Amino acid sequence: MPPDKEMTNQRQLDHFVKSLAEQTGASSEPVSSWIEAFHRLEGQIDEGKRTVVLLDEVSWMGGYDVNYPGALRTAWETYFHRHPRLIVAVCGSVSAWIRENILNNTGFTGRFSRDYVLPELNLAECAEFWRGAKDRISVREIFDVLSVTGGIPRYLEEIDPGLSAEENIRRMCFSTNGELYKDFDAIFSPIFGVEVEFKRRILEALADGPMSGAELSVHLGLKRSGRMASALRELKDGGFLSDDPGLNPATGESVRTGKYRLKDNYTRFYLKYVKPRKPQIEAGSFRFTSLGTLPEWNAVMGLQFENLIVNNAMSLIPYLHLGNSIVESAAPYRNMRRDAKGAKRGCQIDLLIQTPMTAYAVEIKRKREIDESIIAEMKSRIDRLPLRKGMTPRPVLVYDGDLAPYVEGSGYFDAVIPAAKLIGR
Repeated sequence: MPPDKEMTNQRQLDHFVKSLAEQTGASSEPVSSWIEAFHRLEGQIDEGKRTVVLLDEVSWMGGYDVNYPGALRTAWETYFHRHPRLIVAVCGSVSAWIRENILNNTGFTGRFSRDYVLPELNLAECAEFWRGAKDRISVREIFDVLSVTGGIPRYLEEIDPGLSAEENIRRMCFSTNGELYKDFDAIFSPIFGVEVEFKRRILEALADGPMSGAELSVHLGLKRSGRMASALRELKDGGFLSDDPGLNPATGESVRTGKYRLKDNYTRFYLKYVKPRKPQIEAGSFRFTSLGTLPEWNAVMGLQFENLIVNNAMSLIPYLHLGNSIVESAAPYRNMRRDAKGAKRGCQIDLLIQTPMTAYAVEIKRKREIDESIIAEMKSRIDRLPLRKGMTPRPVLVYDGDLAPYVEGSGYFDAVIPAAKLIGR
């Protein structure tokens, strides 16, 4: 049962017993402890059948009893372990609770077989949500929706293939009844665990760009502490953030200070574009004729598209013709500083994929028309990219839009990858 102010451990136990009785015909008599509850569960396991017991949202189930992890371990040792055809799985949306109370609990050492964090779907899998229409709908439409939703199946289920991307986004994001209008507040509620407001503030800060832990502390007016480290770890475990631990191309060593990037496309879009407009949306005064007429729409969607491709960096590998080379690193590269006049200097690469001898500098571009100026822009970036001796830079372009024939024909880019290829077109 989801957390609320009236929730107690006994209510969770009563719900567990009721669910077990409904599913198996077990007794519905109340129990007063989790050991009793697990013992009753064990009585329903058929020795001769392969059985899976799934304890879903385990952080809600056990969050009101500090002895829950110990009771689960004891139940495994005493009851469950003797059933050779039984698999017990625990899962939940608050992965930090599972990590702290089970995976990092010494009582469970050697007792779990697999730790699996469910990733987003890849781009080709996402395209299947348009079903039979996926091959006739424009690539731009599909990627605009994916740039807002990311690869989250629950959001992709809301797509109506019979509507345009514009109408799908309008319906999901800019309507008070829209799933993506409401979901951020639903996620960042007591359901998500502790320090919810603090985690919101971190995400809001990172919506404007990546920061290190130290920079975040300064931005939020806080001293560096375990509180910040813990919140960042939990947001990373939950799939909201990435610290993009790439290699320094100048040395081949790990980057000393990683920067946290707001990885989740939906959260980023909500904080950058939906939340600031909530008063108008709720008042019914936020109206527009087309998404393209909205302020800064193309700039926002360009960054959303870039974030989406970075999250799917491994999908680019087949198009880079790496042979047997090992990919050592795939992450955005930023080495920016300000000179005495305050101007930014240095180098920024959307995505830098490194093998032992090669640095693939990937430019990610969403634009209606992409002309030859992209070559000069990329040359400038690569000229400022510090590389260790013997390393070859190779420029790569991933794009959504109309590409000028000269760009591909010039032979400057070692790989030119249209977004359509990434969804199997």
